[in-house]
Amino acid sequence: MRFPAPLDSKIWIFIGIAAVDPAILLPTIALPSTIQTLMADTYPGKCFCGAVAIEVTGMPEGMGYCHCSACRSFIGAPINAFTLWKPENVKITKGEDSLGRFQSSEMSIRRFCMKCGGNVMTEHPGLGLVDVFAGIIPTMPFKAGVHLNYEETVLPMKDGLPKLRDFPAEIGGSGATMPE
Repeated sequence: MRFPAPLDSKIWIFIGIAAVDPAILLPTIALPSTIQTLMADTYPGKCFCGAVAIEVTGMPEGMGYCHCSACRSFIGAPINAFTLWKPENVKITKGEDSLGRFQSSEMSIRRFCMKCGGNVMTEHPGLGLVDVFAGIIPTMPFKAGVHLNYEETVLPMKDGLPKLRDFPAEIGGSGATMPE
């Protein structure tokens, strides 16, 4: 899958080819090189009440926005700002016993704090990735590279990013793009 060139003169670095199985790859999501250099550290995160704390290390495999109704319902917002990480780069540092789980589909296990109800992350075992919600890791620079499930949007956005109808073809979606 190709993403359009950025509108400015920044050099774009493509990251995040994560094997789903030997035959399927998750396509890359573009991040500007200035963000890449900032992402060599560990970023802490926590739920609303602080009972559950996590840290993510290194660089995410991809960043963007999901417009699907499942994400919107789970987070209680019109859009989910996602950061995708390899599981080994996500560590629960506090409150693992307070971290609830809800398997919303074959693809997604949603994790939340059982004390405050704060959403923490969504595990995607079939993809080998964990979506740590961008809002709970506030010190990590967020730079979206794509919109997913844009066909379901309730908040149209004109930001120049690619808008995928659903998911990339490489992970079972149509791979089709939509106009802004």
